[in-house]
Amino acid sequence: MKRNKVITYLIVCMFINITLLHAQNDTTKLVKYSPNFKFRDGIYLNFLQVKQNRPIPKSKIISNINYHNINFFDKLLLNKKIEYIDKYRLKQEVLTNKIWGYSRNGTLYINWGNDFNRIPIVGSICHFVATITVYENGYRPYSYYHYNYYNTVPSSQSNVETKQYVLDFETGKILEYNYENILILLMRDEELYDEYNSLRKKKQKQLKFIYLRKYNEKHPLYLPIN
Repeated sequence: MKRNKVITYLIVCMFINITLLHAQNDTTKLVKYSPNFKFRDGIYLNFLQVKQNRPIPKSKIISNINYHNINFFDKLLLNKKIEYIDKYRLKQEVLTNKIWGYSRNGTLYINWGNDFNRIPIVGSICHFVATITVYENGYRPYSYYHYNYYNTVPSSQSNVETKQYVLDFETGKILEYNYENILILLMRDEELYDEYNSLRKKKQKQLKFIYLRKYNEKHPLYLPIN
């Protein structure tokens, strides 16, 4: 009799777990990323909001700019601060240069370097181009989980350079687009890592994008459609 009660209890627990799992799937459905995927329009305060595809929508942003204006975000980002209404219906503000980025017409733009830059290649490893300021003394800005840090001293002379970057969608970390960093990202896939690591450095440099694409095809990105 006692054994039957234990079995019944286990069956009930399994049923509850299955029900909860279905409830979670119904709440947030994940879909495989494709070029047809559209990120929700709005501003992203941080990378977590990007992963959740939950920006602050235009309807929650306090602005005199018409939401339907084709240049809404361009005009909004000219302001030093952005005001918005949070989920508790409280008024908040954030410095424009501190937001992660925004989405316009379903396309991601990241705040990096000197501007907000479009991310044309989205996947488990993203790729984008940005302009940065390089100071004459040779020190360059380095990155850690999106924010720019400058290890430099004041200088009156600087140059603006165009550089390529990759965004690790698992961690949100941004790295320069070079063969060393591609090799680091490939470490999550032993087969691709060994294959790429066996190449000569010249070939590694030439085939960076090929292996970025191979990784994305083998490890597709899944995002919530909300």
